[in-house]
Amino acid sequence: MPLPELVEEAARQMIICNACRYCEGYCAVWPAMERRSAFDKADLVYLANLCHDCRDCLYACQYAPPHQFAVNPPQVFAELRTATYHEYAAPRLIGSLLGRTWLAVSLSVIVVLLYILAVPGASALVTPQTGAGSFYRVIPYAVMVTAGLVIAAYVIGAITASTYHFWRETGARLQQVVSLSAFLRASADAFGLRYLGGEGVGCTYPTTAFSQQRRWLHHLVFYGFLLDLASTTLAAITDHVFGVPAPYPLYHPVVVLGTVGGVMLGVGCAGLLWQKWHSDRSAAAQRMQRMDVAFLVLLFFTSVTGLALLVRRDSAEMGSLLAVHLGLVAGLFLTMPYGKFVHAAYRYAALVRNAVESEQELLAG
Repeated sequence: MPLPELVEEAARQMIICNACRYCEGYCAVWPAMERRSAFDKADLVYLANLCHDCRDCLYACQYAPPHQFAVNPPQVFAELRTATYHEYAAPRLIGSLLGRTWLAVSLSVIVVLLYILAVPGASALVTPQTGAGSFYRVIPYAVMVTAGLVIAAYVIGAITASTYHFWRETGARLQQVVSLSAFLRASADAFGLRYLGGEGVGCTYPTTAFSQQRRWLHHLVFYGFLLDLASTTLAAITDHVFGVPAPYPLYHPVVVLGTVGGVMLGVGCAGLLWQKWHSDRSAAAQRMQRMDVAFLVLLFFTSVTGLALLVRRDSAEMGSLLAVHLGLVAGLFLTMPYGKFVHAAYRYAALVRNAVESEQELLAG
């Protein structure tokens, strides 16, 4: 559905919901919706990204399909989120390429393999490399560090630019006063996944029964990713500051953090994929469904290849595993600003705005 028609349909459904107010529940969207009497594109994009897709509203709604009103907020909000990921992407031209997840990831893996074949040579992919600095005999230290810094700088810049675009286009301004308490509330809501927990009740996903399962699987993915990021950061400090290159022994904090994070990430992604397979497709948007699956599969294989590299790092397969793993990591980060990952930035911005509006409502009495 074209974006103007999608906005019109979302506005129609929100007007019905605002008049009904039957399924207020524990969701952040409904209080934010009730602060408005009309819904333009900015309001709807904000509400769509504030939505956590818990689907409680759909199963409680008396006007849900097959009713002639056909009110289905989870589906229309998912369509809007997908549209905003594309519309606010920066830079748009590069995003049109990197937004194709598997093409970008395949190219990343191929580039890493071609580099190894051209520089260290094919033997680096099949010859055991052991001892300190063994990874750098496959991909030199300078190349690994330079590529990592360039990709990190690009991703941070692209996500920052697109989030600013989202913040501005949804009616907020940088000069808007945002209190520390609003930031703290939004951070607690985001890190605790409050609106996936339904204040202890849970959400109706993948079935109509209330469950906390999805919340805990999201926690595994999110905190597993952070542990892996912490492991990589600690490895960089250990190498660059203390002069101790990888690989490290199994008891080293770098390995412990990476292993625990990798297992959490793998289990969380597998669980979320299972839930998505068994979820109600009538509440989903097909484009968002594809985006979700691609992101989860990529995260899963990134964690699996990292764990396999740990287990087989002294074997002849180490070079090949390192090439594939680094290619997947590069592809994962390069596609972050143009895929499902960017929802973390947009949703946090929406949660900050929600906290600001809640504070203003309380002050107004």
